[in-house]
Amino acid sequence: MRNKLIFVFAIAGILAGLMGAYVFGIQRKPQPPAFNPASNPYEKGIYASGIVETYQKSGQNINVYPEVAGTVTSIPVAEGQHVGAGATLFRMEDSVPRASAEQQQAQAESARAQIDLAQASLKSVQDQLDKQIASNRLDPRSVSKDSLDTAKNALAVAQANLEVARRQYQALSKAALAARALLAKYEVKSAVEGTILSVNTAVGSYVSPQGTFDSYTGGATPPVVMGNVQSDLGVRCYIDEILIQRLPSPERMNARMFIRGTDLSIPLTFVRIQPYVSPKIELSNQRTERVDVRVLPVIFRFERQPDRAIFPGQLVDVYIGEPPTAPQK
Repeated sequence: MRNKLIFVFAIAGILAGLMGAYVFGIQRKPQPPAFNPASNPYEKGIYASGIVETYQKSGQNINVYPEVAGTVTSIPVAEGQHVGAGATLFRMEDSVPRASAEQQQAQAESARAQIDLAQASLKSVQDQLDKQIASNRLDPRSVSKDSLDTAKNALAVAQANLEVARRQYQALSKAALAARALLAKYEVKSAVEGTILSVNTAVGSYVSPQGTFDSYTGGATPPVVMGNVQSDLGVRCYIDEILIQRLPSPERMNARMFIRGTDLSIPLTFVRIQPYVSPKIELSNQRTERVDVRVLPVIFRFERQPDRAIFPGQLVDVYIGEPPTAPQK
C-alpha cells in the first residue's frame, strides 16, 4: 500500500511539472506601447534636446529680483495671472527706509523755510540800506560813512545767508528724492506686460538681490518668474559641438518637436542661433555638466495651441534637418 502511494505521488508530481512547463512556456503577446518613440523625420536630421520657454526677442524667461533686501509683506499676484507693465509683484517691509524718507522730507521742508527766512532778512537789510543811501543823498551829514559801510556789509551777509540756505535746500531735496527712490524699491513692480509663471517666495520670506532660498534645491532662485504665454512659445535647443557642422543653413533649416510621453509632434519655426558655443548644461536642473563638451544654442518658436497642454520648462525632443529635395525630372 505504501509503495502504491509513492508511485501515485510521483506520477502526480510529473503531471504537475509537465502542466507547469506548458503553462509557463506559453508565449504571451506583449502589450502595445503607450506611445511611439520619437523617430527622425528627416533623411539626415540631427537630434537635440530642448526645453520649452516663453518666446522672447532676447534672453529666456523674465527673472524678477529686488534691488534691495528685505522681508516679504504681501504678494498681490498669483501664478498664471496676466499682469500689465507697472503692476506690483510683491512688497517688502519698509519701516526703516520709510522713516528715513520722512525725516529727509522734513529736513528739506525746514530748509525751504530757512530760505523764506533768509529772503525776509535780506529784504529788511536791503530796505535799511536803501533808506540810509537816500538819507545820505539828501544830507551827507545825516548818515555816517561807518553806518553806511555796516549796512552794506549786512546786505552782503544776508545775501550769503540766502545762498547758503538755497544750497542746503537743494542738497536736502536731493537727499529726500533719493530716500523716496530707495523706498520705492521695496515695492517690486513688473517692467513689462506678461504672465506670472512662478512665485518662489512667500509672505514672511527673506529676499535679496541674489534671490530667495529654495527649500528643495537648497540654492537661490528668483522670487518671481514671468513670461508671455498668451502668444508664441519658444524652444531652446542645444546642439552638440560635434554636430554643428551638420546644421543646415538658417534658410533651409526645418525642425520638429516631439512631446515626450505622447505621439504629438509640432513643426518649429527657426528664430536665431546664439553664435557662442557654451558649456553643456543638464536641462532638467540647469546645472553645468562636468564634462568637456560644449553646445550651440538654437532658438525656435511655435504657435501656442490652447487645446494642447504644453508649458514653459517642459523638456522635448527635437530633430533638425532640411526639407526633402524635389526629384529631378
